[in-house]
Amino acid sequence: MAHKKEERKEDCYGDEVRDHILEFADNGGYEAIPEDERETWFTRFKFWGLFHQRDGQESYFMMRLTNASGILEPDQLRTIGEVAREYAKGPVANPEFGNGWIDLTTRQSVQLHWLKLEDIPEIWEQLEAAGVHSRSAGGDTMRNISGCPLHGKAEEFVEAGPLLERFEEELRTDDALANMPRKFNISASGCTVGCAQDSLNDIGFEPATKEIGGEEVRGFNVRIGGGLGGRQPRAATPLDVFVRPENAYEVGRGFVELYHDYGDRQNRSKNRARFFAEDWGMEKIRDTLQAEYVDFEMHTAGEDFREEYTYNAGRPVEDGQHDHVGVGDQKDGGNYVGLSVPVGRLPAEDAIELADLADEYGSGEVRLTRRQNPVIVDVADEDLAALLAEPLLETYPAEPSPFERGAMACTGTEFCSIALTETKARMARMLRWFNENVELPDDVGKIKMHYSGCTADCGQAMTADIGLQGMRARKNGEMVEAFDIGVGGGVGEDPSFIDWVQQRVPADEAPGAIRNLLEAYAAHRVDGQSFREWVDATAEEQLVEFCEPEETDFEAPYMADAKQSWYPFAESESAAAAGEGSAVPSDD
Repeated sequence: MAHKKEERKEDCYGDEVRDHILEFADNGGYEAIPEDERETWFTRFKFWGLFHQRDGQESYFMMRLTNASGILEPDQLRTIGEVAREYAKGPVANPEFGNGWIDLTTRQSVQLHWLKLEDIPEIWEQLEAAGVHSRSAGGDTMRNISGCPLHGKAEEFVEAGPLLERFEEELRTDDALANMPRKFNISASGCTVGCAQDSLNDIGFEPATKEIGGEEVRGFNVRIGGGLGGRQPRAATPLDVFVRPENAYEVGRGFVELYHDYGDRQNRSKNRARFFAEDWGMEKIRDTLQAEYVDFEMHTAGEDFREEYTYNAGRPVEDGQHDHVGVGDQKDGGNYVGLSVPVGRLPAEDAIELADLADEYGSGEVRLTRRQNPVIVDVADEDLAALLAEPLLETYPAEPSPFERGAMACTGTEFCSIALTETKARMARMLRWFNENVELPDDVGKIKMHYSGCTADCGQAMTADIGLQGMRARKNGEMVEAFDIGVGGGVGEDPSFIDWVQQRVPADEAPGAIRNLLEAYAAHRVDGQSFREWVDATAEEQLVEFCEPEETDFEAPYMADAKQSWYPFAESESAAAAGEGSAVPSDD
């Protein structure tokens, strides 16, 4: 028997949903949706990137935008910022971030909050006039295509841009494939840094080389079945397939169609592509692709470059690029400048100013990374010093502290109905506290600290040096917000997921626990040893002992329930919080 969400999608999904959204908007917005049909329509709205915000925020929506591999062409960021300034304002200002801002996501795109349904037609008109859209940004469909944000700008072993463009323009626009069993993530990268994080995607294309007919051919190896969430992370498995660049699209489309046709539509907690890949196995998937979906003879895997991967790979800074923050060389002789936006939240005025700087010092194009940061591209040597001296770069520096550089955070209870804890404001305050209270060795340029508000792990805590996942705990007889703390995650040649060293640590004791752990790292590490390397070399019982919870002078906001702390109309707790930390599905 199909899941109830399949029934909701059966009658109306994909492109036809847009007309209904416009009709509701023209007839009064939220109130025009029949009350007994709202849950059904909210499921359908997600295909167009429109998400109803959580209980207590009735009539407000989040919109997720889509822009393949993080490219925002000239004037697009400015338009997004102007839309946020005009429409993305709630009835109460966030005490940390104010009112009217954008969130940068871990799939290289943007989210807008506090939108009213009756404003959506005008918002779409403004965004789409600049070439920005929200189609296929949510729901059970192919999400934003991720890739190296600097493809076409930095050096690549194999050019990935044409493949990314075909995925965006041909595959994601195919309404016949709009209704997938679950959300589906695709990545492709031609660089040898590993920044597309192929191991975390449902299908990932990584640069590789293979001898075919006596000739060394450049192309892609294929991996499938990667993903996070539900305390059941999987690193993508090699499919043992090498494809030439001109054949890569057909293989990607073939696996999308295979999962569309054979994927489970009954058990949503076990029907992501990673479970499908595990159930079928690589041999059966490969044979079925060859027999039913691919018209050319596939080659076995070639030689990859995973040993060179440095992006969030837990290696020392001197080994190479571990993010896209800072100044870097473009292959045309220009420069890119990556800025650090802690927890990915950017006020609308700052987004507009950033667009102005991209126009003044670069080509106007801005690239977004998988670490919630923007990159200004095409900066000439003679303009670098002036750009780096701009006042905006004091707030979003190209040379941030190790804590700010490594920080990521999901939406949390501020807007998410399944989150257990507030995330972004708390993480912003913790970063300031760590900057003032924790001293790291001079050669430690980053500590990757990721914070997810629940086990769905949208903040990618599983792949961090220090991963935080929101939980609930009792302290002094009161239920409070808490973290599970894990260490030693990262991607790279051999992806690894964090090991939990403390569980249900009250939010006011967690910064002390992390400081104790980092002080132990500074005291006991070998010179040049990265945090992940130190964790790998340290016994688990020692790590548990080092990470001792401790109350400090850190003022923990929203200890009791973030949903009731500063939104006076939000009186109900989340479904996840009511379950006191039980695992929840990632259904974003």
